Amino acid sequence: MHKSDFTIPHASIASYPIRSGNSIRPLIDGEPAFRRVCEAIEAASRSVWVTITFLWTTCQMPDGRGTPLAVLNRAAQKGIDVRIIFWRPDPETEALKTHAFWGTPEQFDLLRTCASSILIRWDRAQPGYCQHQKSWLIDAGTKTETAFLGGINLNPHSVVAPGHHGQGQNHDVYIELKGPSTVDIHHNFVQRWNEASERHLPAGLWGKGSASDLPFPTSVPDQKGSATIQIQRTIHSSRYSNGHAAPLGDAYPIEAGERSNFAQYRAAISAARRSIYIENQSLSVPEIIECLRLALQRGIEIVAVVPAEETIPEIVANLAASSNFTLAGIAGLDDAGRRNPVWIHSKLMVVDGAWGTVGSCNLHRYSLFGNSELNAAFWDHATARVLLSELLSEHLDSDISGLDDRAALQLFGQIARNNRRLLENGDNSWQGLAFSLLP
Repeated sequence: MHKSDFTIPHASIASYPIRSGNSIRPLIDGEPAFRRVCEAIEAASRSVWVTITFLWTTCQMPDGRGTPLAVLNRAAQKGIDVRIIFWRPDPETEALKTHAFWGTPEQFDLLRTCASSILIRWDRAQPGYCQHQKSWLIDAGTKTETAFLGGINLNPHSVVAPGHHGQGQNHDVYIELKGPSTVDIHHNFVQRWNEASERHLPAGLWGKGSASDLPFPTSVPDQKGSATIQIQRTIHSSRYSNGHAAPLGDAYPIEAGERSNFAQYRAAISAARRSIYIENQSLSVPEIIECLRLALQRGIEIVAVVPAEETIPEIVANLAASSNFTLAGIAGLDDAGRRNPVWIHSKLMVVDGAWGTVGSCNLHRYSLFGNSELNAAFWDHATARVLLSELLSEHLDSDISGLDDRAALQLFGQIARNNRRLLENGDNSWQGLAFSLLP
């Protein structure tokens, strides 16, 4: 696909260029996603490189594989080069230390016990912000280089099955990516590893060999599919001192940080012709809300799925004046037949059934302007259709294969509003999981 063929424009100022020839596989919810990640780790021949924001020591990988550290350490003991970049909160983000693997004495004891073969560097963010990227890179620099990225954290609430039967669950999404664009995830990892803020501190490293820097990639993987992708980021303006641009292809040097996620969201919403489907943990940035308001005025069908437990910002509630806007949450059943809200933790958007983005970037000011974030924006009808179909199949318990994107979102609105009426009458016999958050 040529740049001029894009209905949705790409982010023109970004570290990484658009690249064609990729394959993308959506992975809906934590259990299927981490099952596939584990399979890729177990099949790795050279390396497994991971960026982690939050890791609970109580987290278990699917099918009895044990903890994430146990899975990674088994790979390292086979001679695979396993590296992790962990986020270390600063005083301004002290409250988030609870769920971060930031290097307490107890955590170092755990590493001695079950992760002795892994290499680790810790990395702070700009004060008040977060190293929020979630990526897994398998066999970097080889013909089989594979990447996973999205929003799923390593905790018991997130490693759950689709359908969300139970309590205290998160809904989230990863994608599996193969092809030329994995080189940019490779570059991002090397950049962060080499400049990790704590690398010169005794407690900023773990493992023999963790003091050594990595070389940047020198070749682009072969084409593996038909999707055009741009890897997009949020990077604080003073985060990196060098190596801003990818060394391969038409990359753009970023001297004042990077906000290509922000630019892409605004461009995609503004260019929408038919429909916009959003799942996001937060929807609160005025510039994004204004783009959505204008899209509604153009007659675009919009569905936004957000956490049901959160207070709805007034600027979002005001969008409900448009009949073509649906604001929804999801709730699953427990063994007693009660409805329990499911926390929306995914960060994705699908536009016109043809373009999408999946990654770690929330639609709040932290993710768009200060955290480090990593998304993959893709131009591919087949991938967008699969992603939208799988999500709506879970949320609506309905097959949308015979509907176009706009009709599918109109059906979403009808089912969500009907489920809302059932909720208000104390009736749990919904169709699917989705319900309107507006009376």
